[in-house]
Amino acid sequence: MKRNSAMVIGVGAELGLGAALCRKIAANGYHVIVAGRTQAKLDAVTKHIAGRGESAESFAMDGASEADVMRLFDKAMSPPDDIDVPSLVVYNVGNNRYVPFCDLTQEQMEDFLRSGPVGGFLVGREAARRLAPLGRGTVIFTGASASLRGKPGFAHFAAAKAGLRMVAQSMAREFGPLGLHVAHVVIDGGIDGERLRNARPQAATERGENGLLNVDAIAEAYWQIHLQHPSAWTHEIDLRPFKEPF
Repeated sequence: MKRNSAMVIGVGAELGLGAALCRKIAANGYHVIVAGRTQAKLDAVTKHIAGRGESAESFAMDGASEADVMRLFDKAMSPPDDIDVPSLVVYNVGNNRYVPFCDLTQEQMEDFLRSGPVGGFLVGREAARRLAPLGRGTVIFTGASASLRGKPGFAHFAAAKAGLRMVAQSMAREFGPLGLHVAHVVIDGGIDGERLRNARPQAATERGENGLLNVDAIAEAYWQIHLQHPSAWTHEIDLRPFKEPF
C-alpha cells in the first residue's frame, strides 16, 4: 500500500505550531512535506521526524508566491511510487505584531495581506484544482481571534486574518459538496512557542499553568478535523486556554 501524504505550509521553529503539525501527521504514518521560508528550520524539523523513523522532506518556499506554490503542488502531486498524493493540506502562514494605525505603512499592510488571504487563496486554489477532482482531501487554514475582530494597533493583522477566513468560507461552500473538506481554526490566545517565548519571556509565568495554547494540543485538534466522517464535518472551531476570556 502507498503511504499517505500531507503538506504543511508555514513551518518555522521546532517549538512552533507548524512543526508540531508536521510531527503529529508524521506520527500517524503520513509522509509530510515541510514547507516554509527558512531552509535550516525546515531541515531541523525533518531531521527530528526522520530520527523517530518517520517520513518527511523539506521544501523552501514563500507561501505568498504563486510560482512557489505551483512548484510545491507540482512536486506533491507527482510523488514516488510508494507515496500517495496529499490528502491533507495545512496553510499555517502568518505573523503578528503591534503597529499603531497612524504609523502603519502601505508596505506593511500589503505584506500582511500577502501572508493572509493572498497566500491562502493561492494554496487553496491549487488544493481545489488538484484534490477536488479526486473527491477527497482536507484543507485547514490557521486563523486567530483577529479573524473575528480588529483590536487597536492590529488593523493589518485583523484585515489579513479576516480575509483568510472569507477565503476558507467560500472554498468550503464551493468544494465541500465535491468531497473536499475545508476548515478554519481560530486560535484565540497566546501560543506557547518560540515566537512568544522570545518576544515575551514572562508570558508563561503571567498566564500560569495551561494559560497558553500548547502546540501539540492544537495539532491534535487539526488531526481530528482531518479524521472527521463526511456526515459530520466541522468548518470552523475555536481553540483557547481554559482561562482565556472570550
